[in-house]
Amino acid sequence: MIDFFLHGFISTFRGSRPYWLWITFLLAVALVGLNGWAVQLAHGLGTTGMSDEVSWGMYIANFVFLVGMAAAAVMMVIPAYIFKDREMHKIVILSELFAIAAMVMCILFVVIDLGRPDRIWHMVPGIGFFHFPGSMLTWDVLVLNGYLLLNLYVCFYVLYTTFQGKHPREKLYLPVVFIAIAWAFSIHTTTAFLFQGLGGRPFWNSGLIAPRFLASAFAAGPAFMILVFLFLKRTGSLDFDNRVIDRIRVIVTISLLINIFFAGSELFAEFYSDSKHVIHFSHLFGLHGKSLLAPWIWSALALNVSAAILLLSPLRRSQGVLIACCLMIIVGIWIEKGLGFVIPAFIPSTLGDFVQYVPTLNELRICIGVWAFGLLLYSLMLKGALPIINQKPK
Repeated sequence: MIDFFLHGFISTFRGSRPYWLWITFLLAVALVGLNGWAVQLAHGLGTTGMSDEVSWGMYIANFVFLVGMAAAAVMMVIPAYIFKDREMHKIVILSELFAIAAMVMCILFVVIDLGRPDRIWHMVPGIGFFHFPGSMLTWDVLVLNGYLLLNLYVCFYVLYTTFQGKHPREKLYLPVVFIAIAWAFSIHTTTAFLFQGLGGRPFWNSGLIAPRFLASAFAAGPAFMILVFLFLKRTGSLDFDNRVIDRIRVIVTISLLINIFFAGSELFAEFYSDSKHVIHFSHLFGLHGKSLLAPWIWSALALNVSAAILLLSPLRRSQGVLIACCLMIIVGIWIEKGLGFVIPAFIPSTLGDFVQYVPTLNELRICIGVWAFGLLLYSLMLKGALPIINQKPK
């Protein structure tokens, strides 16, 4: 086992000049973010753009998006393990490694949003009071950490046995894989229930939130993995059949269409019935008062719809168009699930005040720093795993 970890550690220090420029850039940005968090710890959440009226901002917005990105790894696991797709087996471990990086980022964003992370011990069973099973937050803590541990086990076992030149024994990891598949749906569903259960925020009181979360996750997550796989193949780091990309593209297209349908259904119900929720939607889309969110949500809709049209057209066969569509989907869904979902629930406030939320520079650099750390972690894991994946078992 020592040889395994030593091999992975050494592999991360072997790379071309572009690799080291990339690692140095991510490390520098992550350190800038760490400095921003130090400033926040010293001066409190007053260094952010959040307030008593808008108490959840960019931190929770990124958390919601990344929970979906982590859960989307299941869309690579299902064809690989349930439908016995051998080509998908070559790349599925890379998706699970990204799920680990995404879960680490999720946990970091929650810890940063706490303001006083030293008080986490209040949730430790036996020391503090966990409030289980009555609190949805405790369910979220369990499913997020559980999903992280499941993926850690699968990735470690598969890579370790492959490093030894052996085939992984199915009975030692397949049951965990199937549990992880069900768990992947639970992490995003539980997160959706966390929002839906807040009766004082009518913007979130919709039964479509959980299905929309899953549909958007299964579009953005695989879209990101397409970019990773194409990059690895172009650089010669990994070889696989091009049909794998075609299969993932179909998953992305169907999930995106379902997400657009769900969004349209919810908008119709709110605006046609003129319910009490409609004030939040009207403000979000710039139809009621001055809204800083309107340009963002309209851009997200344009990106998602444009990507769907391109993916349904003959142009989808072009690799350049596919890459552009994936980028449009990732950005569009990040806006939709972040700025377009978390913040509008607080505008107007429960007292009817229209308080705008603008993230501060320190808040933004913390967010970018967490993303840089997550991508740094994923890059290092890929660098250590690819030599093992490319070797042939005995």
